[in-house]
Amino acid sequence: MRTLRVFVVLIAIVAVSIFSYRYESAAAADSKSEKWLSPAPSAAKKNPISATQDSIGAGQKIYSKTCVTCHGKTGDADGPAVIELNIHPAKLSDPQLATESDGSLFWKITTGKKPMPAYGKRLSETDRWNLVNYIRTLPKR
Repeated sequence: MRTLRVFVVLIAIVAVSIFSYRYESAAAADSKSEKWLSPAPSAAKKNPISATQDSIGAGQKIYSKTCVTCHGKTGDADGPAVIELNIHPAKLSDPQLATESDGSLFWKITTGKKPMPAYGKRLSETDRWNLVNYIRTLPKR
């Protein structure tokens, strides 16, 4: 009788593990295919930092330290971490990016979305706006 209970418990654990794995795999597949939209109030937010050479230069420094590992030097989503971590970062050189507002990009940088971390507490508000200004200068392909 005790052996039967142990067997049933083990079967239940295996079933839960399989279900959990399949659910996580499906969620990961969905996150790649779903469009990442920012909330309307965030998307409507205007960039308070003018896109001056100083701002773009500051954004480029932040990008080089923080973003290039995944998004690549030119924003083509070909940074060294892409292969190592098996991730699919946004292609910042995509012409579609021009249709997104500065507020939307700022919100995405601030909140993150796995595997991209949230930078709301890691970078100042000014740094995040400078980063938006720099991303706007990446060549679109």
